[in-house]
Amino acid sequence: MDNIAVISDIHGNLPALEAVVQDIRRRHIRRIVCLGDLVGKGPQPCEAVDRIRELCETTVQGNWDHGINNPQDKETGLWQQRLLGTERLRYLRELPFSAELWLSGRRVRLFHASAQSIYHRVLRKANKKEKLAMFENTDQTGGFAGTELTPDVIGYGDIHVPYVQTLKSKAGQGLLLFNTGSVGAPYDGLPYASYAILEGETSHPACLEPAPFSVQLVRVPYDVEQAVAIAERVGLPNLERFIGEIRSGIERK
Repeated sequence: MDNIAVISDIHGNLPALEAVVQDIRRRHIRRIVCLGDLVGKGPQPCEAVDRIRELCETTVQGNWDHGINNPQDKETGLWQQRLLGTERLRYLRELPFSAELWLSGRRVRLFHASAQSIYHRVLRKANKKEKLAMFENTDQTGGFAGTELTPDVIGYGDIHVPYVQTLKSKAGQGLLLFNTGSVGAPYDGLPYASYAILEGETSHPACLEPAPFSVQLVRVPYDVEQAVAIAERVGLPNLERFIGEIRSGIERK
């Protein structure tokens, strides 16, 4: 069986990322896919970008990765842009929209927020119609692996709340939807870094025999106060909000 770690929403929180990487290595998992939002919120955007580039076989674009390349008028964005510099900004700007793989005869598509856009948010409490739309082929995704096929497994990040749910399509097809949660800023009230593990047999498109398949959600404790100290030392803009969120695991509006 093959194992693939799927991480997302690092948000410049390097202590959280390193704790997750340590857990991934302890499990002898070699393949890592990142679903975006490397930067924003946290105090170490450069280190997060550089580490993800070292670790991940594929990284897709998140809304922060795209948005930080736009003109900024708030100190938080300006501060991040100044640190990142031209080359890292280019890397973030050129990240792909989605990634796909065959696993245990299943068609797995991974993206940041939804099949429509990196800015289109689908909450855990979204209705069935919204969730089924995640499995559609769109102008952003194209057809699965260049065909007219649609995926039957979708993984995404963005909302910082991990969950796994099975759905049934209008045609009666069984579908699986999961969210990785966030490495750097979980929002479900548990201030532990979150990621997912896919387990299955790596499949070739011409060999679609079903095999055992699983999605596991993992929570990893990390040194939150180390992240707080780093944020204080570097003079992170919006410091109180960042500290409040990572200590509580709850989003501050």
